[in-house]
Amino acid sequence: MILPGLDSEGRWAVPDRLNMAAQCLAQPADAVAIIDLTGDVRREITYAALGEMVDGLARALLERVVAGDRVGVLLSQSPWCAAAHLAIWKIGGISVPLFKLFKHDALASRVGDAGVQLVLTDDEGAALLGDLAEPLLADQSAQNGAPVDFADTAADDPAVLIYTSGTTGSPKGALHGHRVLTGHLPGVTISHDHLGQTGDCLWTPADWAWIGGLFDVAMPGLALGVPVVAARMAKFDPAGCARIIELGGVRNVFFPPTALRMLKAAGAEISGLRSVASGGEPLGPEMLSWGRQAFGLDINEFYGQTECNMVASSCGAEFPARPGCIGHAVPGHEIAVLDAKGVPTTDEGDVAIKRGSASMMLGYWQRPKETAAKFRGAWMLTGDRGVWEGDFLRFVGREDDVITSSGYRIGPAEIEDCLLTHPAVATVGVVGKPDALRTEVVKAFVVLKSGENVDAKTLQDWVKDRLASYSYPREITFLDALPMTVTGKVIRRELKAMAVAEGAS
Repeated sequence: MILPGLDSEGRWAVPDRLNMAAQCLAQPADAVAIIDLTGDVRREITYAALGEMVDGLARALLERVVAGDRVGVLLSQSPWCAAAHLAIWKIGGISVPLFKLFKHDALASRVGDAGVQLVLTDDEGAALLGDLAEPLLADQSAQNGAPVDFADTAADDPAVLIYTSGTTGSPKGALHGHRVLTGHLPGVTISHDHLGQTGDCLWTPADWAWIGGLFDVAMPGLALGVPVVAARMAKFDPAGCARIIELGGVRNVFFPPTALRMLKAAGAEISGLRSVASGGEPLGPEMLSWGRQAFGLDINEFYGQTECNMVASSCGAEFPARPGCIGHAVPGHEIAVLDAKGVPTTDEGDVAIKRGSASMMLGYWQRPKETAAKFRGAWMLTGDRGVWEGDFLRFVGREDDVITSSGYRIGPAEIEDCLLTHPAVATVGVVGKPDALRTEVVKAFVVLKSGENVDAKTLQDWVKDRLASYSYPREITFLDALPMTVTGKVIRRELKAMAVAEGAS
């Protein structure tokens, strides 16, 4: 089959002139674009209605900004959030997604770094924003007026500035062109077992301020004509998740790994889904096995990052998953594992993506040195370690996360997966702790399920019995919660700092 975004030869079909707003709104006017579940009331937004919302915002924006200006979007999942990004792209501006969960300093750093002067938001967002930038209330834009023409933009013209989640180092703005949506379409289609079947309907609990929410669900759904459910969850809970899926008629879900772990801990089982995709962190064999029981289907893992997303994926409709592996390279993207000299290897090495991927960033915003350091020749370095198993890519760990102990190189993901199979463990983060004898020892930070009680030795023996003898956690600390980014990833650098501090005390 020919995947969207590609030609019959599997090459990118990206026109020279491209505007993402036009790409997302090119569906029949009476077709359902967004199913709004605000307040648990179902409301269908057609493409015609969404287009009118976009034009209202675009007219308001044209009075305040010009093409190339950065405009913030501080809105949770809603039709207005989608309309805000589309309006900015329609006039040739650059949208900057902002999280409602950000505190003042996090907002200030991104608004300041991007040079944002205007933010599309609501009353709640305006209060969070304070005096950082001028707020424009999205839902109060004038809806009466002439349609706004789409800006004549090139595929490589800047369109969206997405800040990395900051798991390592300070957040950097990844600047993407109008081609970035096209670059996501093949992977999104594959990860949902050929998305676009009759009755398909997309949802994710992930905020649309994250690339996983905005470009793995919201905008691909609009571009492919698959209805997208907008339902803000103030706090993820399994019962609320099941209610949204039922009320929205959801058939295709992108669950971040954290959400899946919470569903597993609650013993949740959800029926009626056609596909479940997950990305952001590897799941491991235990979670995949649970997914078959909980959903009655295989969870399709995909791989990518803010700088170049949706480049590898599993697809249960095409091939069986291999436990511990992400999947195959998505057509259109070329992935390699590089050795220390930057040469592709079949051994463990640095995961890299070849220049030319349509979802690859233009560069880091105003950071030429960091941009240059991200590339090695024709390859963009992901900062992840991996190894090929045939056509399957196995994720070993972040380059900075890989633990060196007594000469062994140990990926934390496998140990985390093993600990998660223990019935008392809710979630876990594993890092290396400096050690004079072994260089590093494996250190685990564990959060137990409510009401559970287990000691460190029991968990250590659990890992010893299941993994290599050298990779069990020699130290375990129990916490009430792990430090997380707003996208639900464990912030290992904070755990690492805790481990280092323990060693120094």
